[in-house]
Amino acid sequence: MKKISLFSVVIIVFFWVACKDTKKEETILKGEASITVDETVLPMLKDQVDVFQSKYDAKLHLVSKSEGEALNDLFSAKASIAILTRNLSDKEKINFSQKKIIPKITIFAKDAIALVSNKSSNDTLIALSDIVRFLKGDTQSGIKGIVFDNPNSSTVTFMKNIAKVDQLPEVGVYSFASNEEVIKFVAENEGMIGVIGMNWISQPSLKMKSYLANTKILSVKGLKSEVFVSPNQNNIAEGSYPLVRDLYIINCQGFSGLGMGFASFIAGDIGQRIILKSGLMPVRVPGRKFNIRNEIDNDKIK
Repeated sequence: MKKISLFSVVIIVFFWVACKDTKKEETILKGEASITVDETVLPMLKDQVDVFQSKYDAKLHLVSKSEGEALNDLFSAKASIAILTRNLSDKEKINFSQKKIIPKITIFAKDAIALVSNKSSNDTLIALSDIVRFLKGDTQSGIKGIVFDNPNSSTVTFMKNIAKVDQLPEVGVYSFASNEEVIKFVAENEGMIGVIGMNWISQPSLKMKSYLANTKILSVKGLKSEVFVSPNQNNIAEGSYPLVRDLYIINCQGFSGLGMGFASFIAGDIGQRIILKSGLMPVRVPGRKFNIRNEIDNDKIK
């Protein structure tokens, strides 16, 4: 048996210590982590991450996916932090509990699903009942076609729940890979109605602005309403717009890591201000601070 020289032992120990020192231990405000994000709210999350990283010694990687893909990654432990446009169902929570995982769930904003059409369309209004009829296969609904971002997206799930259908019609329903592709398709094709996350309208990328200029946002009449309402921030806050949903951060890390730190940040004052600026609605509207003095400093007035 060959003996290991003292020099070799020293070299091995040196490199082991060096690697250990350079590896950052993850805490709530330090380290590196990945966050799976529902693609419909990606623009606002990019702003959140940029500010978070500028304040703390942390690196967050956003992974944009559909709702179905994000949930599968959580269940398979490929991801431990996710941003979803709905809470976990009771069945999904049981699934996690069976794996000895108790997700920490934080609601942090209200979002809206927007319906858009080609600018050449004469209609600026649409009744949600007509959308429901179309999704149930009624070809006399007056709608030519509906365009979704992804077959497994949160927008599909949301609209299927409203229409109370398990499957979408095979004719007249189109799906792509992103909200940007939906906007582009609607901008280039008359008669189509695009279903997208409001965040892609309130915070469009530079390459999308020209396409958005050739689309129009439709005001929607709810199933139990006689009023057509546009998806603006005020109507989202009041709950008068019928296609509003909550945003959640699901943290399955199981320890005090960046998932906990980022959840606290996004639900805190700075994070809520970023949401307000994005055009979506924070769960807590940040207040304005005023300094009230009992005495006036006359020297500063002069």
